[in-house]
Amino acid sequence: MSVAPQLTPAHVLDTPLPDLLAETGVELFDSTITDSGFCGAVVQRKKGGILLAMPTGRSQIETDIVARYLIAQVFDVDLSELPPPFTTTEL
Repeated sequence: MSVAPQLTPAHVLDTPLPDLLAETGVELFDSTITDSGFCGAVVQRKKGGILLAMPTGRSQIETDIVARYLIAQVFDVDLSELPPPFTTTEL
């Protein structure tokens, strides 16, 4: 079982996304969900590991921002909420 990294807001926002994914052990994959309201999802596996599902066909900046925000959420990093129309739901 790995120990969750201690992340700061500055680190989440400033680290190149591929490096942030590697440091956190988050696996990014393309989602097949095509609903325009779906911006991404984080899934914590029972056996460990975190999956980040991101829709295809979105702009690079949207993907980058949402991915960083979701990583911050799963690692309890205090970031301001995304503006509407973005919302997050924890299940």
